[in-house]
Amino acid sequence: MAGLARHIDPDELIKKLHDHPSHRTSHHSNRAVSHTTPYSSRYASATELSKFRIPHDGAPANVVHQLLKDELDLDGRPNLNLASFVGTYMEEEAEKLMIENLSKNMSDVDEYPAMMSMHSRCVSILAHLWGVQKGETAIGTATTGSSEAIHLGGLAMKRRWQERRKAEGKDTSNPNIIMGANAQVALEKFARYFEVEARILPVSVKSRYRLDPDLVKENIDENTIGIFVIMGSTYTGHYEPVEEISNILDEYEKKTGIDIPIHVDAASGGFIAPFCGSGGSKWNFELPRVKSINTSGHKFGLVYAGVGWIIFRDEQFLPKHLIFELHYLGGTEESYTLNFSRPGAQIICQYYNLIHLGFTGYRAIMENALANARLLSRSLEATGWYQCVSDIHRKKGDYVYEKGEKPYTEGQSSADYNAGLPVVAFSLSNEFKRKYPYVKQVSVSNLLRAKQYIIPNYPLPPNEEKTEILRVVVRESMSMDLLDRLICDICAVTETLMSSDAVDLAAWQPASASIEKQHSSRGVESKNRYLANRPMDDGVHRSVC
Repeated sequence: MAGLARHIDPDELIKKLHDHPSHRTSHHSNRAVSHTTPYSSRYASATELSKFRIPHDGAPANVVHQLLKDELDLDGRPNLNLASFVGTYMEEEAEKLMIENLSKNMSDVDEYPAMMSMHSRCVSILAHLWGVQKGETAIGTATTGSSEAIHLGGLAMKRRWQERRKAEGKDTSNPNIIMGANAQVALEKFARYFEVEARILPVSVKSRYRLDPDLVKENIDENTIGIFVIMGSTYTGHYEPVEEISNILDEYEKKTGIDIPIHVDAASGGFIAPFCGSGGSKWNFELPRVKSINTSGHKFGLVYAGVGWIIFRDEQFLPKHLIFELHYLGGTEESYTLNFSRPGAQIICQYYNLIHLGFTGYRAIMENALANARLLSRSLEATGWYQCVSDIHRKKGDYVYEKGEKPYTEGQSSADYNAGLPVVAFSLSNEFKRKYPYVKQVSVSNLLRAKQYIIPNYPLPPNEEKTEILRVVVRESMSMDLLDRLICDICAVTETLMSSDAVDLAAWQPASASIEKQHSSRGVESKNRYLANRPMDDGVHRSVC
């Protein structure tokens, strides 16, 4: 009779079975600070690096460096992290600039005037790139990323709404903001942190998994401080219809006199739509109702992680009392940020990219990324095993997957296809599911992880959560060679699943979280997502960025 299984604590196991310290005293001195190599030190086998408390005595620099480097080898390869929108490649010259300026702090305005001039130039370049109108004085700032930028844009909308309501003698206690359920979690964070009711509208196949203009029309009222409209959904890459929503708000203002602004979350699309088009509709400051736009320089702005941008079309849309005048470190600074100290090297590298690449350089990179995303999409659908939820590979105006339909390849540029991010969101086809009902889609993700690719598998937003998708973000560094390898590996993995039975596949289901992760996070595994403090059907439920 088999015995009962029990949990094994690896730390306790190591502690019990380790050589007794007395056996090692002749070989390793606890006070030693110099060694031939890191692996001849006591830290190679006798003493574990301290993990949770600062050690009484330090360790040699070369030992700590090598052991941490070895532990970090367990991380995924950044270039094969196809889950993330955040860039993992910069040119050698840009990296040199970053290293040379790592110690510069954006809060030290008086100390680093040249860096601050570059910051101002970036704000101006982005404002013009996004269609700021003649006579307007755009104002903006760098942030640590789009999350901070979204909070700043939302806060400005809330303050303007409060000021208007107070001037009219009306109640200001029930502000609300509208967004789609496909919104990145930072948008809901703004609402919760700044005490605004988040009206999270369901998405559907009909709305192409993005904010539904018809639902916007039904949910706006006098307490709506604004609408978050997304240029590039993190789920499927779709652009939301900014101009259509703007027209709805224009009609609403004509009927009621209530002016509701739009903030465009262009975390990814802000560096793609200006160069490759937005499908023929307006999305930026060309629309008077768009008052502010944010983007992530560390996504398709092609800078390493740590920089975002928020631009207001004119100074009047940033309430004066939100701007702090700081007399600090020898100078005077006007500040509108949630952070104080923050890295300056990324701002320098953003300016480098803008000047070095220029409009045509950025356009070439984004067109390449979109072309590769289209090739991956067509290849997946050509197998018959997959169908794409994203639609950037289909002829402009054609949004529906039809089995056996000849792929559209005649387009000369992205303008001939549906607009969107270079994102491929796909799932197992209905025919595949009928033929292999025991195959779970998450197994594809897990098997690809064994080949070092990180391709997430997750449900679509609430209302469509029964559909799970795999998602690949095609970044600048996705070369044709890597794309060819990826397509081959996806096909190989799928064939492995097809030739396996249900018992074999059980090994590829999600593994348990590590002890450290269980203690450091209050999250749950996907299979237990309905047990979370705020389950997935209660608003925006995950960060897929």
